Amino acid sequence: MTILTMDRKELEKRVGKISKELEKKITDMGTPVEELTDSEVEVELFPNRPDLLSLENFARAVNQFNGKGKVAKFRIYEPEKNYEVIVEKSVKVVRPFTVCAIIKGLKFSDSDIKNVVDLQEKLHNSIGRKRKKAAIGIYPLDKISLPIRFVGRASEDIKFLPLEASREMNARQILKGHPTGREYAHLLEDTDVYPVFIDANDDVLSMPPIINSEKTGRIDEKTRDVFIECSGHNLVYLKKVLNILLASISEMGGKIYAMNIKDSKDGSFVSPDMGHEDLEFKIEDIEKTLGISLKEKEVRGYLNRMGIGMRNDNGKFFAEVPCYRADILHWIDLTEEVAIAYGYDNFVPEIPEISTIAEEDSFDREKRAIGNILAGLGMLECNSFHLTTKKNIKKMHYEFNDFIEVEESKTERDVLRMDMMTNMLQILSENSDAAYPQKVFEVGRVFALDEKSDNGVREKERLAIAMVDEKMGYTEMKQVLDYLFKMLGLEYIVEDVEDSNYIVGRCGKIVVDDVEVGRVGEVAPRVLRNWKIRFPVVGCEIGLGFL
Repeated sequence: MTILTMDRKELEKRVGKISKELEKKITDMGTPVEELTDSEVEVELFPNRPDLLSLENFARAVNQFNGKGKVAKFRIYEPEKNYEVIVEKSVKVVRPFTVCAIIKGLKFSDSDIKNVVDLQEKLHNSIGRKRKKAAIGIYPLDKISLPIRFVGRASEDIKFLPLEASREMNARQILKGHPTGREYAHLLEDTDVYPVFIDANDDVLSMPPIINSEKTGRIDEKTRDVFIECSGHNLVYLKKVLNILLASISEMGGKIYAMNIKDSKDGSFVSPDMGHEDLEFKIEDIEKTLGISLKEKEVRGYLNRMGIGMRNDNGKFFAEVPCYRADILHWIDLTEEVAIAYGYDNFVPEIPEISTIAEEDSFDREKRAIGNILAGLGMLECNSFHLTTKKNIKKMHYEFNDFIEVEESKTERDVLRMDMMTNMLQILSENSDAAYPQKVFEVGRVFALDEKSDNGVREKERLAIAMVDEKMGYTEMKQVLDYLFKMLGLEYIVEDVEDSNYIVGRCGKIVVDDVEVGRVGEVAPRVLRNWKIRFPVVGCEIGLGFL
């Protein structure tokens, strides 16, 4: 959960005096008021609503929920001369994408600048995953010369004065000698090419995702026009982040101008795109899920209160999802929006008219038992996403190509996972700076193509265990498996097998009742290098169909 702290006077300028009634409505909106003083308002936000992380966007949502605001629409002005960002091939290996915009005619106050900087950092730390997935730069337009180039350069070819520094530095010096550089240095480790934004005068604007230039990267009260960029690895993701920021800054006045993003490798486009996204849904699905009867007019009203438009195209209903909403992916998300606007207090609980004797599923009992056994051994249970990326899968299964892809994925995770070990290694990689040893496990579902199934996909439950330490080997995992199968009352054997993902001679297949149910072994150095894991890892993955 995130706490948003706002200046009460600034908020009341936009939403009106905060009475007891309005305070309740803010809470009913799904953002409970944590503290209300004469000077500040604190509300609690769920992680799925990064668009509410600024006073301006929050005030818009409150007015819409209160029936005083319309569904947001944004006018984007055509690019003027030289409103271009050229993405060179050299940057593709380190930070391949950017989206950009220009806003002109702003009138920043002290509080406006604070709000913009606060939103920038909150987006970095939330949806931007501490700048790994998205990093934002904001620059006074009068201090740069267009067009802009986004390039990759060697450290010695980059030299500029970073913010809050007293001397010019090259890329490696910034990562080692600047406080912000040291904090985010891990995002640019193991690379000889560093991303930089450069203007037409060859002045460095910034080195994302690390820091801006002191010369071109600081806004103040005199700033009227700004250039904004957002860089990262997933274009769809970046567009959402930029739109959230633009939606907030646009409330401060000013006009949003588009820019031509010229990318010879991945295709050129115009940025930003702040039009709504159409999401088809059926009113009867919402009715069935919520257990209430709804008319078209009522659904439209509820969605409008949540800032979402709606239209009827010859009997087909479409929600018009605002460009800054990153959490609306499916009609079930619209159902939640309708439920919030309808009011959870207005739902009447009913006892089902069914008399049955319930019993926990035996398979679920066994899975729970496995979790308890491994937790008793001091292991940490994980619950990772069913969705992953092709790149992650190929870090281990480099020849695998039978991906189950998600059409028009809204995030960088665009394929269903085909194994569990990939996720285990990702968890270990992302926690490489934590204390050792690390011992994790997960019981979860994997997916494979299957023409015989109704939907063409076969689902299976598996157990994955991974352990990493400076001295970790097959013996430690064998001890875990011995104890696990003993507690389950099962016998098993391990037979030698060759598997390219494990070290030769230190890998085996797990056999129960003469049937192979899984693999165990020390993970191959090739795989560990792909995940940038420094210490040995031993892992096993077991199908649970034998339970």
